[in-house]
Amino acid sequence: MSAPISLDIPHQLGKEGVRQRLDGGIGKIGRMIPGGATVEHRWDGDTMHFTVGAMGQSIGAEATVYEDKVHAVVNLPAFLSLFSSQLEAVIRSEAPKLLK
Repeated sequence: MSAPISLDIPHQLGKEGVRQRLDGGIGKIGRMIPGGATVEHRWDGDTMHFTVGAMGQSIGAEATVYEDKVHAVVNLPAFLSLFSSQLEAVIRSEAPKLLK
């Protein structure tokens, strides 16, 4: 397992607004991956835990919702750690769009 990708995404939606956006947008992740992917998620308090499975790999992540930001941690398997900087760039670019 490589070092996790960790980032904060600011928002102005409040906790409930963010939860609605995350619940409504979680399915988009699978559609963004060529060849498709399976996405499973569950809430534990203010933290959404989710797993994305594609191409024989499984990526575990969690997003903790605060009033003014979402703290996301993405755990990449060793095979995908080669692409961690590219994946982090995509997350930093796309995640704020979900919270606008």
